[in-house]
Amino acid sequence: MFVIIGYVFMCACILGAYAAHGGHLGVLWQPSEVVIIFGGALGGMIAAQGGKGLKSVMKALPLVFKNSPYNKPFYLDLFACLFEILAKVRKEGLMSIEGDVEEPENSPIFNKYAKISGDHHVTEFICDYLRLMVGGNLNAFEIENLMDVEIDTHHHEAEGPATALAKLADGLPAFGIVAAVMGVVHTMGSLHLPPGELGKLIGAALVGTFMGIWLAYGFFGPLAQGLEIKNAETHQVFVTIKVTLLASLNGYAPQVAIEFGRKALFSTERPSFLELEEYVKNAKGK
Repeated sequence: MFVIIGYVFMCACILGAYAAHGGHLGVLWQPSEVVIIFGGALGGMIAAQGGKGLKSVMKALPLVFKNSPYNKPFYLDLFACLFEILAKVRKEGLMSIEGDVEEPENSPIFNKYAKISGDHHVTEFICDYLRLMVGGNLNAFEIENLMDVEIDTHHHEAEGPATALAKLADGLPAFGIVAAVMGVVHTMGSLHLPPGELGKLIGAALVGTFMGIWLAYGFFGPLAQGLEIKNAETHQVFVTIKVTLLASLNGYAPQVAIEFGRKALFSTERPSFLELEEYVKNAKGK
């Protein structure tokens, strides 16, 4: 939503100021320039990324236009869910959660928290490491290392689309110059035309430079940055789960383990201690 708002605001300021000073918006519409600039940059991205990279970019792009699901209500549900699981382990032993881990879709605990059970990646991450804890063959240090490897792998994989868009944005100004130079070449071959016609050709050539910079810093650069922010938010979810489970594995009570996780959150998503305590207490009673 904010991406669209940002685009509209940017276009209104740039084009509005241009029109207010007597500029004709029609002059800026140069389809051939757009084809040269965007087509050249897109072709370069296709050559660099291949089919797999392009699929990942197309899959990731819609995320920029959606609000992040990883907000304070999500984390309250996450901590309440983890608290119930860890409390069950402390009370009944690790084997008591085997059914919850093997079939989370049928687990009364997971089904209680729709925000968690509805996120396949989060549920899978929790269950994978609870399963290792149930197995009992790995110590806390080994599980932590394995978590770090998986989180780093996920982070690097998620960086691919953002990097591809950033490279696309980097190339657009250069292709804008290409379009401008080609326009100048065309103009130099038309010196026999009257000054008025030559002025139009020169103006069209200069639009190429403008268009390349505008597309890069106004549209595709922000998309790449938006994906980076989304990746950071997803990364933080896994780090929070990791900290909470490791705290429990090291012998801390469930109340203390979720406090470890709470401390790992950014201030914008972090509930207060009392807020979390009250939410977990109410959720437990449902």
